[in-house]
Amino acid sequence: MSVDLRPATLFYLTLPPLMWASNAIVGRLSVSGGDPLISPIALNTLRWVLVLVIVTPIALVLSRRGAGRAGRAAVGAVANAPPRGAWRTYAIFGLLSVASYNALQYMALRTSTAINVTLIAAGGPLFVLLIGRMFFGAHARRWAWIGAGLSLAGVLVVLTRGEFAQLARLRVAGGDLLMVAATIVWALYSWLLRERRPDVPVLTLLLLQTAWGVALSVPVTALEWLAGAFVLQLEARTAAVVLWVAIGPSLLAYWCWDRGIARAGPLLPSFFANLTPLLAALMSAALLGEPPHAFHAVAFLLIVTGIVISQRGSR
Repeated sequence: MSVDLRPATLFYLTLPPLMWASNAIVGRLSVSGGDPLISPIALNTLRWVLVLVIVTPIALVLSRRGAGRAGRAAVGAVANAPPRGAWRTYAIFGLLSVASYNALQYMALRTSTAINVTLIAAGGPLFVLLIGRMFFGAHARRWAWIGAGLSLAGVLVVLTRGEFAQLARLRVAGGDLLMVAATIVWALYSWLLRERRPDVPVLTLLLLQTAWGVALSVPVTALEWLAGAFVLQLEARTAAVVLWVAIGPSLLAYWCWDRGIARAGPLLPSFFANLTPLLAALMSAALLGEPPHAFHAVAFLLIVTGIVISQRGSR
């Protein structure tokens, strides 16, 4: 089977990892330190509010111009009552992807580095296998489990900073553990998306799960404010941060990744996704003064090798 490696395809597959790495960098710059620009929950909520503000008019324009099923379905799904029980599916998708995963990631970045966060997220295939086996009756081949084991070893290298003796003393950074929780949430979302995804266009799914995610994020933001942890500096830098994480890592990466998979199939993009921690390491060294260490390289090799072997097991 031939693989589309034209420049446009490579662009579509390379830009999302760059955007995702920048999300970790910008998040780290914004929510950490003694004088953060914005608190993690507030950043997550404002990010997706802006995504919703951007996507809704696009759906309306597509609908009015008759630009296809996606635009009409997206607006119709909002204007009309969804089928019985369908709202629960969108609510769960919004809770896991918008309200939980991204909020946990920004919370992790307060005490964890951008390199650690992206490396832990790259170990997601292990949790996908475990959740599939435990809750969805999915049986993977031996090579898939071997690959997942290597990915787990890579994640443990990150958690312990290359010193496995730390596990016995439970000296693991809180931010790293939050990112492990976020990765488990994303693995569960991925399975539910596969098993229970409504038969609607991508724009409809994005619009409705974002709307539910925002609705569920607002009360959590209120709790952050009541707890005295809410931070929002009203200045140009904060606006630029929110605008960037809404357009770059969210909408632009989402659209390019969808185009890349359509051109190259599902296998090749999984390898490009592993560029994220590498790009985050380069950007961290340049922008945050957090250069990668030897254990980061070991973890990266273990995780990538594990995913390559897992792909062999899934053929």
